[in-house]
Amino acid sequence: MFRSHTCGELRTEHIGHEVTLAGWVHRRRDHGELIFLDLRDRYGITQVVFDSITAMAHKVAEESRSEYVLQIRGRVRARPAEAVNPHLGTGTIEVEALEAEVLNPSRTTPIYIAQEGGEDEMIRLKYRYLDLRRERMQRNLILRHRVIKFMRDFLDQEGFLEIETPILIKSTPEGARDYLVPSRVHPGKFYALPQSPQQLKQLLMVAGYDRYFQVARCFRDEDLRADRQPEFTQLDMEMSFVDQEDVIQLIERLFIELCRAVVPHKHVPTPFPRLTYAEALARYGSDKPDLRYGLELINLSDLLTATPFQVFQQALANSGEVKGLCIPGCGSYSRKQIDELTEFAKIGGARGLAWAIVPADGGEVRSSFGKNLGEGEMSAIVERMAAKPGDLLLIVADQPSVVAAALDRLRREFAQRLKLADPNTLNFSWVLDFPLVEWNEDEARWDAVHHPFTAPQDADMHLMATDPGKVRAKAYDLVLNGYEAGGGSIRIHRRDVQQQLFDLLGITPELAQAQFGHMLEAFEYGAPPHGGIAPGIDRIVMILADESTIREVMAFPKTQQAVDLMTAAPSPVDERQLKELHINLR
Repeated sequence: MFRSHTCGELRTEHIGHEVTLAGWVHRRRDHGELIFLDLRDRYGITQVVFDSITAMAHKVAEESRSEYVLQIRGRVRARPAEAVNPHLGTGTIEVEALEAEVLNPSRTTPIYIAQEGGEDEMIRLKYRYLDLRRERMQRNLILRHRVIKFMRDFLDQEGFLEIETPILIKSTPEGARDYLVPSRVHPGKFYALPQSPQQLKQLLMVAGYDRYFQVARCFRDEDLRADRQPEFTQLDMEMSFVDQEDVIQLIERLFIELCRAVVPHKHVPTPFPRLTYAEALARYGSDKPDLRYGLELINLSDLLTATPFQVFQQALANSGEVKGLCIPGCGSYSRKQIDELTEFAKIGGARGLAWAIVPADGGEVRSSFGKNLGEGEMSAIVERMAAKPGDLLLIVADQPSVVAAALDRLRREFAQRLKLADPNTLNFSWVLDFPLVEWNEDEARWDAVHHPFTAPQDADMHLMATDPGKVRAKAYDLVLNGYEAGGGSIRIHRRDVQQQLFDLLGITPELAQAQFGHMLEAFEYGAPPHGGIAPGIDRIVMILADESTIREVMAFPKTQQAVDLMTAAPSPVDERQLKELHINLR
């Protein structure tokens, strides 16, 4: 055995014991006759003292540098009272080295292991195996392990079976681009990496495995951002003989109990609030609103139906709307700061930003548009927005989707600036009643909002042929602190209803048979009513760990350009491999 104890294990009850430790040199302090090394492994840090009396061990300590791998045999003793470190679990003891051996030296590392920050993230990703030695990264990956373990244990107690599904499957149109894998034994044909196990878990329901889950790896060839990666992990779940409420109740219990177990210092308000999709957009401008703070969007359209102000008038005449945000205490903003906010709103699609300031001294309202308003309209706006002296009013007039996007950006920005969101609150919520389909203007067709297997609300079935845009889906999203934490739905389990939706989406019977024939045939052999959900593990752990990107909670992530800097993937392959796969590059 290379060690009798870990570097985070020793306590006062071990005083007097001889122990063997192995780990990395975290810090080194050379006082000549005495050398102090902090020895580190993933369990913690132990201070080791090398006295020149034990010459052989002292010589090893003299030669050792940061990140050398050492094995040390020594005796545990109490630290002097003035040297106790209350921030370390091992801070009351130290090990007096009797023997030491260098198991492996280390070159000078390109990043400092003993301290965080300072270097570019690209360096961290290139030397990820070094970055992962850091306490923060180890803490994040241990948290991830505990989250997944809790999920597995909880679902096992609820009667779920963990069943693996294939990684090499058939390419089907489900939204994002597939990663394709050429077949050597079937020239010209390809597998796809699964965007999710959606079809397979539905087939497991047909097969009678009424409670399935999987910690599933998923792959999507899409443009990346802070909370996306080309490969990611989700808790994939499906249940038979359930309705929407059954799924919601189970997931609420899972996350309430999970948070109490793995992040007990965080507050989880219960029960989880529920918003319809329309309500979420109307009040917050987003279908994934952060409910830790207010700053709700305020509709001013009905106050301005007869306004002479052309910007507002034209928006309302073109089926648009006028909405605003009341930002507390920001009436002191300068014109330069407001101009910056205008540019910020334009990123969300707005053509401009109207503003008004209610002076702190109670004087007349200053604004960018007040002189163009009708009599009493400004006072009506101030009253509707419940503005107080010292507040800043920001207003956007445009199409509803543009207004929502611009004000959502401003709402999130001011939540950061004013520190409105409590970092120790986990505010889960449900968004329900999504539209089943949405009109794609560019391609003049209906697209599924979630995926083409989502069931329509029973009450809206009669609208499928006459007014599809008003059909609500049996779909539900779990939202956490402004992020979509998981999405799910009750599925279509009858072939005739599935074909009706395919017809609406422009998927012909021939195309449906070619792409989904295995599912459609399965539905004819007694498919039960079923539904599920797939919470995103990377994103949830990111939030629990107080990180801002999922790269910080993944062992070996890729950059936002989908590049693995450590292994230099993607990379060219040998011409011989291409020939075996019957591939010519253009």
